Amino acid sequence: MTFSGVMRTSVSGMNAQASQLATAADNIANTDTAGYKRASIEFSSLIPQQAGGGYTSGGVLTNVRNEISRQGSLEYTTSVTDLAVNGNGFFVVSDTDGANFLTRAGSFVPNGDGELVNAAGLKLMGYSVTNGTTNAVANGFAGLETINVFDLALQATPSTTGSLQVNFPSNAPITAAGSLPSDNVATSEFAGKTSIVAIDNLGNEVVLDIYSAKTAAETWEIAVYDRADAAAGGGFPYAAGPLTTETLTYNATDGQLTAASPTFISIPVPNGNTLTMDMSQTSQLAADYTVLDVSADGNPPSSVDLFEITGDGVVYATYQNGQQVALYQIPLADVPSPDNLLPSTGNVFQATQESGDIQISFAEQGGLGTIVSGALEESTVDLAHELTTVIQAQRNYTANSRVFQTGSELMDVLVNLSR
Repeated sequence: MTFSGVMRTSVSGMNAQASQLATAADNIANTDTAGYKRASIEFSSLIPQQAGGGYTSGGVLTNVRNEISRQGSLEYTTSVTDLAVNGNGFFVVSDTDGANFLTRAGSFVPNGDGELVNAAGLKLMGYSVTNGTTNAVANGFAGLETINVFDLALQATPSTTGSLQVNFPSNAPITAAGSLPSDNVATSEFAGKTSIVAIDNLGNEVVLDIYSAKTAAETWEIAVYDRADAAAGGGFPYAAGPLTTETLTYNATDGQLTAASPTFISIPVPNGNTLTMDMSQTSQLAADYTVLDVSADGNPPSSVDLFEITGDGVVYATYQNGQQVALYQIPLADVPSPDNLLPSTGNVFQATQESGDIQISFAEQGGLGTIVSGALEESTVDLAHELTTVIQAQRNYTANSRVFQTGSELMDVLVNLSR
């Protein structure tokens, strides 16, 4: 063993303790950083091959470990866009250059353009929901786009489906030909009338007058008109003929629709879609004309009132009229070995050869966790433990420096012997 070897070993020890102190400093500084994962130093001995009767000192090797897979506690907030992952998985975020990263830091807020960004200014990525489906890619970031909550104009949804459940009076008189609702004359007669509101493509309300008249035993005519065409004071004759007519037939024994009878009517809404009106629950019984249920979907122009993010990551916009529309679905990414991800500035991680390739799926699928809206994942740092680590690193650094000092003094003694 040489004195220079002793000094080299003590320098190795001081460097190791300096690294220990550096990780503790980072941990303490990020005690309140949402989604931060504690870093630590693991030591391993470095022993050179021994020869002869002397001992050759080695040193210590340091390896940085990040507790990325460790779940932090959830702290609940009042912001819907504060997000946390309860379980496995990472949010996918993007920087201004379009590079994608993984993170557990979910303190997202809309920026001036409506994009959801976290405290590091990184944008939350998701898949646009089109017709209830997403174009997800399992092994890459293709198809992802920045989630924008302002990019929503007033929305109007035209009517496409509805329901009309009525009872037609079985004892109603038969209306003569030439005076039926479909004849559209001033003397048109009917046994019942129901008006409903439908929505056209621009969000305008279109009032539809639905007339019914008995044309034969157990046979009823349904005629639908646009009220905008009604005569002065309402009713017949309309300026235009019926939008549609249909004939329903009923069983004389139970008053229910026959197997051959249509069960719905298709109404072409002016400047709108075809409204399919379900009439399968209508009946012909010995009672008055009675409306039991009537409905039509669609909504007039309405602005977004609030947002909701469900556990599987679907972002819903709730309009002022109460309608909910799915806008995006937030994916979660994962790797086979999360603790081997490479940490980067902004509390983000990148895949490495040791971590394995990134796989993308959705929350609550394939072992991934749940997305919790209105919550943040707290740092995994234990402040008391870090302060203890600081004290230990200081003590060990001092001890190693004392060894270096002793080796230096003995080296001086050896040099002075030759003088």
